[in-house]
Amino acid sequence: MPVEMLIALNPDPDSKLPYLLRLPIGAGLVFRVRDTWPRTAAVYCHPVPLTEWPEDPTLVEQQPLRSCQRRGPSIDVVLTRSRENRSQLVFTRARGRDVVFWQSPKTRKQSRPAVRVPTGRAPGADELTIIIDAHERYAYRFADKPVLTTKRALPAGDYGAAVGDRLVAVAERKSAEDLIASLTNGRLRYALGELAAVPRAVVVVEDKYSAIFKQQRLRPSLVADGLAELQVRWPSVPIVFCETRPLAEEYVYRFLAASVAWALDDSAVEERLGQVLLLETTAERASRPAAPGVAASNREVRAWALESGLAVSDRGRLPAGIIAAYRAEHP
Repeated sequence: MPVEMLIALNPDPDSKLPYLLRLPIGAGLVFRVRDTWPRTAAVYCHPVPLTEWPEDPTLVEQQPLRSCQRRGPSIDVVLTRSRENRSQLVFTRARGRDVVFWQSPKTRKQSRPAVRVPTGRAPGADELTIIIDAHERYAYRFADKPVLTTKRALPAGDYGAAVGDRLVAVAERKSAEDLIASLTNGRLRYALGELAAVPRAVVVVEDKYSAIFKQQRLRPSLVADGLAELQVRWPSVPIVFCETRPLAEEYVYRFLAASVAWALDDSAVEERLGQVLLLETTAERASRPAAPGVAASNREVRAWALESGLAVSDRGRLPAGIIAAYRAEHP
């Protein structure tokens, strides 16, 4: 029997929530819901016993599931359809009571700060091309940014920027759940080692730091200590908590733009410094006195040998005996 998300009409005429949502968690979880999908706003859900699910339901939606898993205080629901396929039921508290909200990436309000994402161009990003890793799913679009995007395999990270053929910066994107999972199974340790091999790298988390203390599978102190230990071990790869996905996307854009500007400035400085060193070396060689064995010294040795009655040719290499005799006479 396929695993499905079922939505039926609520047979209770007195309920203000017209639908019933059933998810295949355990024997089944049933919620009274206000809508069939969180399209424009988060949908309030009221959990009810499994017995409220009617024996002969009037189905409104019957969608096959790619996955339906509980992760801490939330349930991640992924449908097999191509659009409007990812959502999450979040168990939280509001006004002193337990509540459940059904939200999608488009309507997500969890930890949303009261700020506007800036629209100004990042310095040094006039011709910025952002490389998106070929394995990155649900990638940032950078739709309102003056950048070009291209997809190819990256040696580390999910997003990168290059100067010429040299990769100068990468950014690894993680949700709070993925951060904790990769920390506990050891994948994050290896990922940071790979990121540290790039000149500039960062791990961007689409949540607040407080999110690691809200999960229930592990003691929060273990997660906090693990993250601190990794930061001490790889101080060149910061882990930045950006609260929301739009703010994380903004941070990645500005981080990569700043890294490209840094790399271009650094290359220009290296080139100028190389020219200065070359000029200094040339001037130093010009002022250095000629060493024995150069053309002028050969002429001197040949003239001394003729004056001393020693047989020596007018051209070619001087015999070693003639040179030794000259050095003995002129130490």
